[in-house]
Amino acid sequence: MIAGLPLAACARQSRAPGELWVGSSPTGVPFSFVDPATNELTGAMIDIAKAVLHDVGLTGDYRAAPFSALIPSLTTDRIDMIAAAMQRTPDRARVVDFSTRVFSYGGGLVVLSDDRGTYPALSAIRHMRVGAQVGTRFIDQLHGAGIGRIKTYDGLGEIVRDLANGRIDAGYGDAPILRYQLRVGPRRLVRMVEEFRPPVEEDLCLIVAKGDPLLPRLDASIVRLRESRIPEILRHWELG
Repeated sequence: MIAGLPLAACARQSRAPGELWVGSSPTGVPFSFVDPATNELTGAMIDIAKAVLHDVGLTGDYRAAPFSALIPSLTTDRIDMIAAAMQRTPDRARVVDFSTRVFSYGGGLVVLSDDRGTYPALSAIRHMRVGAQVGTRFIDQLHGAGIGRIKTYDGLGEIVRDLANGRIDAGYGDAPILRYQLRVGPRRLVRMVEEFRPPVEEDLCLIVAKGDPLLPRLDASIVRLRESRIPEILRHWELG
């Protein structure tokens, strides 16, 4: 909107030379989260963004924002790039530009440990109360599977907590994040559904504004780093 143009222009002028403001979610462990020891953003996508920007001769100022606010922040010039667990989808690609693929994954399903049901697909949980993260593709997938009782949350940690406390019957979201939380977080009476297969796997990418001339340089860097630094980062965060 025109009313926002002066603020956006001032925001862009405040960047240091060669610096990008990079937005990320603080709740997407292990892709992006705030390290309590340093109060700084860290995670696989943060490390990948740092490696790519260094490769193209730029630096990043990393800023936390709620997942649902990342694209609006990008399109209003409050940030220059998104590095988070945000997958490429047709709807998002209409308003922002995605780099070449960094990583691919689909949704994961969690239920209570003492739930002995078999849930190979979303169709098997139509009768359940299901938690999902606001602003994610996973809510669309739940609607598409005919699931009517959906409760939305700001982060997957809240979903796991509410599931353990009996407020929902299942949680659905980023499979690597759910696995990581169950592996390193507080021990809860929750399990991954190993037989579950998501309806689709989608690509995780760096994200810039529509028409950003930096995109070809980011793509070329990701291709260069895909055989070396990026696999090292993914292994460090137990994703590869």
